[in-house]
Amino acid sequence: MSDADDAKRRAFATVDSIADELTALSHSIHARPELCYEEHFASAELTAMLRRHGLDVEAPAYDLPTAFAARRGAGGPHVVVCCEYDALPGIGHGCGHNVIGTAGVGAGIALAPLVEALGGRLTVLGTPAEEGGGGKVRLLERGAFADADVAMMIHPEPANVEYVPYLANETLIVQMHGKAAHASSSARAGVNALDALVLGYQATQLLRGLLRRDERVFGIITDGGEADNVIPAFAAARYRIRARDRRGLDRLRERVTDCFEGAARQVGATCTIESRPGYLDLRANRTLAAEFRRNAESLGRTFVDPAVIPIEAAGSTDMGNVSHVLPVIHPVLDIGTRCAGHTAEMTAASVTPGADRCLLDGAKAMAATAIDFWTRPELRQQVAEEFAAR
Repeated sequence: MSDADDAKRRAFATVDSIADELTALSHSIHARPELCYEEHFASAELTAMLRRHGLDVEAPAYDLPTAFAARRGAGGPHVVVCCEYDALPGIGHGCGHNVIGTAGVGAGIALAPLVEALGGRLTVLGTPAEEGGGGKVRLLERGAFADADVAMMIHPEPANVEYVPYLANETLIVQMHGKAAHASSSARAGVNALDALVLGYQATQLLRGLLRRDERVFGIITDGGEADNVIPAFAAARYRIRARDRRGLDRLRERVTDCFEGAARQVGATCTIESRPGYLDLRANRTLAAEFRRNAESLGRTFVDPAVIPIEAAGSTDMGNVSHVLPVIHPVLDIGTRCAGHTAEMTAASVTPGADRCLLDGAKAMAATAIDFWTRPELRQQVAEEFAAR
């Protein structure tokens, strides 16, 4: 048995020995859902478990109150294992971040006793606010990934796939400005900002039928006036647009802008649109992802060919921003349900036996992949060459 095989055996044994603790922690976080940058309970529980198992933890970290960093090793190739743990408004952990966070902690605890003997460095990084808050973007800006060689995490989904498409996105804040007037006695003296906004909304709905398979436009009206007998002088909407990459976003933003500015002209209103940067497309390192797949297959998982995953199934993640700076993997593991993410059904699925297996297998497969990276110089070279070629 090679040193790597022995290290994997020991890592798997560690995960098995703390399995009950990990699943209990996952269920506890699930029962106390917290929104982005408010994950105080989840962050405290995850860091407490890391400390109980001998890791030194910086918390808070990087001037983010709910971020943390647990480190081990003084030199060598640096692997960052990312944890997510924020929830969604209204439906709680409908994206399974309770599974992601505990899987990352499990991998870190399994790897900690092995790091120095294998000549590597490890950081278990608590990354808050993936659901729209851009936690990893802030962590990138503040140096959390500055000396990392690779970063990894897993995500629960309805299938096992080593890499899937994730789109670039951004948020558009649309504001229509008109003129208030009494809605009954002097309606013609007003300029109805809500009419302009609704007309633009309808135009973007029609635009959706003309979009490419890798483009998305969807939004909500956030302000439609305050009194039903006053012509609204102001109305606003928030839109999310997605495209394959940044260039695609630029083209799509122009088309959405045309919809709303054209609507404003028709009504006689004026329109302002603020673009708020979102997430970049995720560029998974396929060399490292292939190693993850082999390690997960050794646990009995069967993988789907990434080529059959439709682009229509793509979402977005702030791990995409990380993938433009260093090699990243973001594989998905079957949670045992066919339901879609961001639904009440996925919330319920995130504390089932299938979810518990997902987090334990995820912890093991990430630990094994980190061991491969530390012990195989040729793998490190291939990973680096693939990243440099993109």
